[in-house]
Amino acid sequence: MQSSTLCKVTGEDRTPQTARTARPLPDHPVRIALLDLLAEVGTLTSTQAAARLGHSSGLCSFHLRQLARHGLIEEAPHDGRRDRPWRLLWDTPERTPAPESMSATLHLTADEAAELGAAIRELFASYEHRTTRPAHATPVTATARLEPVRATAR
Repeated sequence: MQSSTLCKVTGEDRTPQTARTARPLPDHPVRIALLDLLAEVGTLTSTQAAARLGHSSGLCSFHLRQLARHGLIEEAPHDGRRDRPWRLLWDTPERTPAPESMSATLHLTADEAAELGAAIRELFASYEHRTTRPAHATPVTATARLEPVRATAR
């Protein structure tokens, strides 16, 4: 039987309970795939989900709405266009890590930049395997960019 990321995240054993309905989620392969995909990418539309999962947009849209009805996902903020992005809905504040932002301007040689890039990749890799993460771990997006700052004219 396929194991869902959501089940790992909530610590439930194949019967994740929703805060709103207190009913187990039906064990449907498309819904499990959608929950896993949302845990992986953060937000997506039914069209994006369809492209990634190989299903029709209508089928993905239907199942996304059902997941929302059961209180597992919600419509993500968007600019009012027709496409509706969805995201996982975490049921407790302690499961949702506070956003963290950091930035620095560093003075590096090409070798140092390559070394820093390798260290960041290694650090990211140590956290990316979902099967080895604790049950209460939640997906977060981590981004690192190393690019030269162009000199400004004086």
